[in-house]
Amino acid sequence: MKFVKHSFLFSSLLLFLSGCSALPVLDPKGPVGEAQKDLIFWSIFLMLFVVMVVFVLFTIILVRYRERPGYDSHEPEEMEGNKWLELIWTGIPIIIVILLAVPTVRTIYQLEEPPQSTRDKEPLVIHATSANWKWFFSYPEQDIETVNYLHIPEDQPILFKLTSADSMAALWIPQLGGQEYNMAGMMTEIYLQADEPGVYDGRNANFTGEGFTEHTFKVYAQEEDEFDAWVEETRQEAPKLTQDKYDELLLPGHVETQAYSSTHLEYVNHAMDAEYTLKAYERQGYDPEKEGSH
Repeated sequence: MKFVKHSFLFSSLLLFLSGCSALPVLDPKGPVGEAQKDLIFWSIFLMLFVVMVVFVLFTIILVRYRERPGYDSHEPEEMEGNKWLELIWTGIPIIIVILLAVPTVRTIYQLEEPPQSTRDKEPLVIHATSANWKWFFSYPEQDIETVNYLHIPEDQPILFKLTSADSMAALWIPQLGGQEYNMAGMMTEIYLQADEPGVYDGRNANFTGEGFTEHTFKVYAQEEDEFDAWVEETRQEAPKLTQDKYDELLLPGHVETQAYSSTHLEYVNHAMDAEYTLKAYERQGYDPEKEGSH
């Protein structure tokens, strides 16, 4: 199984701390996010049921066996060796684990593939590369690249191929689905999909230092003809992404949104070359250890 992290328990905790209306993860706009929301609520309801049963039993025991006048010498009947009680308090936890584990495992494996509703469509492949503190989105089939924003067609599966140019990060678009890690020297994948046009927030969900809070991006989900028009416009009007320019962009810091009519995949795939960024630093005379000590 791939190295996958979907923030189910974290999101469940936020439900109680922040309220439903403040959580984009509970307002999904795609089948992946919808499946994860259903799993979150199933887990919450099951856990609340368990807590309710425990508190009811606890209250009954407190009331029935409390010390009171004329009843202070009472001792409950010994139940040692009662096979039915042994079966009950052994079987119930097993049933609870099964009720949590089966839908969780089923959902995780289901999300390893394109959504069922659009499985007949060819996924759009986007390479999402993280760097401190910016995002590069490469469209190899369209031969374009964007920085800190991306456009996707609605109602089409998107296959994100994730890697990192430096620190370990995590791509997360809450309304479209759970997070997946970006790591230098390897590639992970995640399928996401938007079922309706809109602008969705995305961010790095793994702490990467002082610039972490602004390590964000925007996702513009469009109808297919609008997406195609944007691709053609970018091809015609955006400049080429040279290797020197890409090396400059790899330096730690924030940058404004940008678009290019070629991709950095012509020069490097960080999933195959984890040392490229260090070499790019050297070419520009940048020493990360010296800079980090300031």
